[in-house]
Amino acid sequence: MSTKYSKSAAFAATLAAAALFLSACAGTTETEEPAEGGEALSGAIVIDGSSTVAPNTEVAAELFQEVQPDVQVSVGVSGTGGGFEKFCNGETDISEASRQIKDDEVAACEANGIEFVELGIANDGLAVVVNADNDWATCLTVDEISSMWRAEGAVTNWADVRAGFPSHEILLYGPGTDSGTFDFFTEEINGESGSINPAYSDIGEDDNAAVLGVQGAIGNTAFIPLSFVDAAGDSIRAVEIENESGDCVAPSLDTVLTGDYNPLGRQLFLYPSADALQKPQVLAFLEFYVTNQAAIAETAGFIPLNADQEAEALDRLNSLL
Repeated sequence: MSTKYSKSAAFAATLAAAALFLSACAGTTETEEPAEGGEALSGAIVIDGSSTVAPNTEVAAELFQEVQPDVQVSVGVSGTGGGFEKFCNGETDISEASRQIKDDEVAACEANGIEFVELGIANDGLAVVVNADNDWATCLTVDEISSMWRAEGAVTNWADVRAGFPSHEILLYGPGTDSGTFDFFTEEINGESGSINPAYSDIGEDDNAAVLGVQGAIGNTAFIPLSFVDAAGDSIRAVEIENESGDCVAPSLDTVLTGDYNPLGRQLFLYPSADALQKPQVLAFLEFYVTNQAAIAETAGFIPLNADQEAEALDRLNSLL
């Protein structure tokens, strides 16, 4: 399990609400006695994919197993791309993704007869982070960020990012090519998914390694999921980004939900297979997850779905029940 969240009073409150809900959705109408009634489920649920989404799903799984202890939920971390590879080979029930499925991944699933449904379960943002002692990069434009991260002609010193910035060597840290975070960032910042400065340090699926890299020197920088920024405390700092309206906007729950933190705000997804949806324990877990998405996201340090996203996820969920 991830150590990014703590089992605080908020976790306990979420668990109580979740227990009441699951008893109700399993067939109990009198929530005053949630421990009695309701169908006891068993079996396994195999989940793999995004390292960003995994901590959120781990919270959902632990809450679900409190009320359905005979269901075994495993949450792997192969990255979004690696997760889809396993999913389209029929190795998992659910794939987690920090981006939407790509056309070639859809084709791979189709080739193996894997049908699926897309469910939004939370929001997150990508943060461009700098060393805590970096006091000059307070707000950056997309072009300035790209000047460091682009595949060709990237600058290697902060003095070349903007006139007036001090001279400090830039060392870059970011996730590997199997990561949905990598795909999303490179597409939004460099204009093409997978296009990146070859000199960057690939930290695989370990976003905490990027945090440690940024802490190492005043000029270092990285892109990481926003959910990891709070966990890092004051050891790093997320910069504001100039959005499409020309405003400098810091990443936060509010700015991601309103869409003001663009272009690096994003939705997170689950992809259950049609075969997995025939398993009662998988369907119950998804119903639990989507219906309690706000409490789960807040407990895990993520951003809940906004009203429109929640309505869409519930509509898709209801079509499966």
